[in-house]
Amino acid sequence: MSHKLTDGGQVLHVGTLSRVEGEGGMHLEIHDGHVGAVELRIFEPPRFYEAFLRGRSWTEPPDITARICGICPVAYQFSACNALEDACGVSVPDTIRTMRRLLYCGEWIESHALHIYLLHAPDFLGYPGGIEMAKDHPAAVEQGLRLKKVGNELMTLVGGRSVHPINVKLGGFYRMPTVAELGGLRPALERGLEDALATVRLVSTFDFPDLEQPYTYLSLRPEQGYPIESGSVVTTAGTAFDVRDFPEHITEHHVAHSNALHASLDGGGPYVVGPLARYTLNFDRLSPLAQQAAREAGLGETCRNPFRSIIVRSVELVEVFSEALRIIDAWRDGTAPSVPVPARAGEGFGATEAPRGVLFHRYRLDDDGTILDAQIVPPTSQNQPSIEADMRTLAESWLELSDHDLSHRCEAAIRNYDPCISCATHFLDLTVERT
Repeated sequence: MSHKLTDGGQVLHVGTLSRVEGEGGMHLEIHDGHVGAVELRIFEPPRFYEAFLRGRSWTEPPDITARICGICPVAYQFSACNALEDACGVSVPDTIRTMRRLLYCGEWIESHALHIYLLHAPDFLGYPGGIEMAKDHPAAVEQGLRLKKVGNELMTLVGGRSVHPINVKLGGFYRMPTVAELGGLRPALERGLEDALATVRLVSTFDFPDLEQPYTYLSLRPEQGYPIESGSVVTTAGTAFDVRDFPEHITEHHVAHSNALHASLDGGGPYVVGPLARYTLNFDRLSPLAQQAAREAGLGETCRNPFRSIIVRSVELVEVFSEALRIIDAWRDGTAPSVPVPARAGEGFGATEAPRGVLFHRYRLDDDGTILDAQIVPPTSQNQPSIEADMRTLAESWLELSDHDLSHRCEAAIRNYDPCISCATHFLDLTVERT
């Protein structure tokens, strides 16, 4: 919907942004041919998870916080586990960390496949959605659904079900999958790896607008391997810090136009978390197969074009399929599913790489394990300022477009981040004012 203002300006209104998780809007002001205010207005109602975690038992957050998101529940479970185990002075054995990594691979697979094929590819191929795209590209959509199905099956096998897994507990799992059970999934994972490689080849043929982000990129970096379930924090600015120091570097503040907090890094400007950051800061940690797929798709060892994030997500699909197969082949029966995590007074910090970027958790406990304070910093909140900065840059170059085309371009650019709006509340209704 578009209408003129009395001062000669123009307002463009899009009721809700499609093909993202959650609800929100954006306000864009244009004066004398220049973009003024850009506001990503997240109006998804806040759900007060941090508040109602206070007073709960230290064993409860893995189950409670999983309900924040139906797409990335594992991210919330394992960031919570990492933080609470840190608070209680417990370090789980490598076998448990490995099985957590395998479950996380399932989440990345189902999330990335959903985003690439049903949420983002329609933008590049000129369709309003995945259903319309399926009429002309049925094989591609079937491939995407097949990929997502494998991710769901892996989530179900390791986590107990594909949404809000029930097999996860503080200190590990209620039960470990057997070698036979994992082996039964291997053929589907092998097919999935071939589909992931085909996905990289497919999306590399899309046309991408030119945009190079100048922002700082931030991701985890573990002692070995690509960052998924653990690591310390690194940035392209050259800074590095332990996860337990994140409150000293990352600050959150309210903005009037959003129910999501904005985050800033060391008091600076926008920073980016997610696939582009992980890839740019950890290319050397990708498997040889994933590195080869990236190079054949035209990527270098860094990528700063947010529109090419669809290629990077596809490369990450190759990575997690390869990693899942590696873990399954090395797994042995007889592993203890969990270790005790007795309560104690303290403060703990945890972070993992959700499909959309780093997810930080912090908990403070009293001596009987009652939660005194909780802090959750989701990736979309961290990315919100960079999304707004992208909109400003891109809108300046798209002012000659009609309101309809400008709306479409802006929505597509926001989907570069695969924003999980429900996670961020604590977006797109698009409003453009032209004067």
